[in-house]
Amino acid sequence: MTDKRGGSKRRREILDVAVKLLAKHGYHGVSMDDIGAAASITGPALYHHFKGGKEQMLADALIPVSERLLAGGKHYASLHSDDPRAALEALVDFHLAVTVDSPEIVILHLHELDRLPDEPRREVRKLQRVYVEEWVRVLCELRSGLKPEQARVIAHGAFGLMNSTPYLALGEEISAEQTASLLRSAALAALDPG
Repeated sequence: MTDKRGGSKRRREILDVAVKLLAKHGYHGVSMDDIGAAASITGPALYHHFKGGKEQMLADALIPVSERLLAGGKHYASLHSDDPRAALEALVDFHLAVTVDSPEIVILHLHELDRLPDEPRREVRKLQRVYVEEWVRVLCELRSGLKPEQARVIAHGAFGLMNSTPYLALGEEISAEQTASLLRSAALAALDPG
């Protein structure tokens, strides 16, 4: 049985286990044997699914989320091509949905991206740059006189704010929905203070 990405369901399950462990303990704090034990498979058998070991697992986790962000960013911005404020709100909502739903991926992206081999790291960075340019375009349309280089700084600042969700105690003191709502308001205020 294959999942939507063409890999086996078992491979996806193993990758999910690996992502959680790598996010919690860091790249160097987790061995293939640790991942295998948590996924109920021997460490060496993992290489059947991930010939490139942890590096491949990391790439297989980070590249799809970067592709998802780019595709979603283009989609949501295009839904409101005649209304930059609505496009910005849709981008913020989409980005927050990804970060709240996938906090482990955010942690891996922020802390372990440099562990990727050159080629997959370049691919992720390229996808990120194009994603940021969607935000830059919308911000420049929304804020008259804003230069693209200024919009990039503002967009990256908002990403930092929105990507903070993995470090919050979601569900303990405040719900994920309340957190997303608060971060949405803060991000929109930072992106469009007018």
